[in-house]
Amino acid sequence: MTNTLHRFGKPADLKDDYIVFVMTRKGINDIGADKKAQEFLRVARKYHPVNFAGEHAYASAFRPEKHLNLFKLYVRGRKETVALEQVISEMEPPGRALVVFDNKPALEGFLKELKEIDLGLSVNVSSLAEDIREIAPRIGLPPHSINYALGFRGNLYRLPEEQVLAITTMCGHGLISSGFARKMLDRVKEGRLTPEKAAGYLAKFCVCGAFNTSRAARLLCQARTMTPAGV
Repeated sequence: MTNTLHRFGKPADLKDDYIVFVMTRKGINDIGADKKAQEFLRVARKYHPVNFAGEHAYASAFRPEKHLNLFKLYVRGRKETVALEQVISEMEPPGRALVVFDNKPALEGFLKELKEIDLGLSVNVSSLAEDIREIAPRIGLPPHSINYALGFRGNLYRLPEEQVLAITTMCGHGLISSGFARKMLDRVKEGRLTPEKAAGYLAKFCVCGAFNTSRAARLLCQARTMTPAGV
C-alpha cells in the first residue's frame, strides 16, 4: 500500500496524474540499489516528468530555500527547483526514487523501457486502475497486484472543500496544509500569482516528490471561475 493512492478527485480529474516509484527490500535487493535508482531517474528524464525525487534528506526537485532574503527574493530571483542531475548525484542508500507524469503516453513509454532494462527493483504505479489495465498488455508487464483506495469515510463535513482537498491530497504525507492551499487559491484568483508559480510553491512542502505540479496548476486555473463547494 502507498499513500500516493489517496488522491481526491473524480476519475475524469485524475487522467493527468501518474506516479511511479521504485522500492527495495533490506537483505533482498538493497545492495547497489542506489545506483539502480539513479538509472531509474535517468531513464525517466527522457519522458519529461513534472516532479521527481530520490533518496535524500531533501529528496524532491522542488525544495525550500535556505537563507532567503529580500535580495534573493526580488533581485536575483528564487531558485524554484534543482536539476535532475543534482537529485541523481545526491542519491543515498538503500535507493528509492519517484517520478510523476501528467500524461499516459509518457507513463507507458517509461514502463516499457523499465521492463527492458530490468533493474531488479519493485516498481509501483499509482494511477487509475483502468489506465494500468489498458497499458499493461501492450508492454507485456502484467501487474503483480492492485491496491485500491476506498475513498473517504466518517464525517465528511469536517473535511476541507473539494478544491482544497484535491490539492492537499497530492502530498500523501499530509505536509501541505489546507490553509496554505486556500492562500494559493486566493492568490491565483486575485491575479497575484500564476497557477504554475503557485503550484511550485505548494510542491516545496511535499518532500517525497509525489506532488503533481501540472495537475495542481490546472486545478488552480480552474478555481479562477469556480465557487468553492462543500464535500
